[in-house]
Amino acid sequence: MKLSHLTSYLESLAPLAYQEDYDNSGLIVGNPEAEVLQALVSLDCTEAIVDEAIARGCQVIISHHPIVFRGLKKFTGKTYVERVVEKAIKNDIAIYAIHTNLDNVSDGVNARICETLELTNPRILAPKNGLLKKLVTYVPEDKAEQVRNALFHAGAGNIGNYSECSFNGEGTGTFKGGEGSSPYVGEAGKRHYENEVRIETVYPAAIESKLLMALFLAHPYEEVAYDLYNLTNQHQQVGSGMIGELEEEISEEEFLFRIRQNMGARVIRHTALTGKKVKRVAVCGGAGGFLLKNAIAAGADIFVTADFKYHEFFDAEGRIVIADIGHFESEQFTSQLLYEIIKKKFPNFAVRLTEINTNPVKYFI
Repeated sequence: MKLSHLTSYLESLAPLAYQEDYDNSGLIVGNPEAEVLQALVSLDCTEAIVDEAIARGCQVIISHHPIVFRGLKKFTGKTYVERVVEKAIKNDIAIYAIHTNLDNVSDGVNARICETLELTNPRILAPKNGLLKKLVTYVPEDKAEQVRNALFHAGAGNIGNYSECSFNGEGTGTFKGGEGSSPYVGEAGKRHYENEVRIETVYPAAIESKLLMALFLAHPYEEVAYDLYNLTNQHQQVGSGMIGELEEEISEEEFLFRIRQNMGARVIRHTALTGKKVKRVAVCGGAGGFLLKNAIAAGADIFVTADFKYHEFFDAEGRIVIADIGHFESEQFTSQLLYEIIKKKFPNFAVRLTEINTNPVKYFI
């Protein structure tokens, strides 16, 4: 299939609009119209990963971490980033990254961590705002259900665990068709009064073009009346980190042991234990220090993440246990997640999991 077919599907699950400002998710190397037969999935994109893609006949590498974060001004092979890009281009291999946009969706990286740690009722720890908008449109009564269904099918009307949410009010609309018009009801040149339904529904800003297309196709009027509003509401399904609960509270030592066993963490750097039982757990794949205040405010007993700096450990102040398990260790199951996502949608497409451990951090024990 075309590379764009694969990447468009991934972006429908984790829109590029959900990535952080510093990130560089999306197609980094390659032609969107190129035909791909096999994909290699990995956490990182290194020279060894490109070599593996060549050896296994893969035309695209789908990695969690982008190989390029900042602009490249020279291609001399001096850095590993330049060498990776050069080798990929020379061997006609595309590189696609799905990073913080996959971190920030409710069924992404952090949801897999919650599942691995056997947490229940997982939810976003720090929901983002500014991602939601509201559509208001006016429809003749006999076509209101048709338009509502089209909007819902396009992705509007989802609030938390509820779908097909809208508000509907009845009123009277007026219009007069001008020269060359062909009104759905009434006559051109005469003012017409029509019983209409005002439909209001929320939607993620990322689907706006798709939603408007659905509206125009389903609405009977020649000229569709609609309003778009920016909202400051939090998007409960999009944001940083997650928090969940254990079925039964256990000791801090027992939970640390579970982390080591389930997450494959050889080393856990943690703050002093508080002596309390663990019931509520906050998680964040990768560097999650910026979420410590959120984890404390949410009442988490322990925060599982990575890349805490020395002085940041002091910020726990006995209110929470910070468990730093390592960046790779916290995100290592992302490759399996991506493999499952692609395989479920495209069962006949060849998806390969990397056989290379890309963790640059080694432990001398």
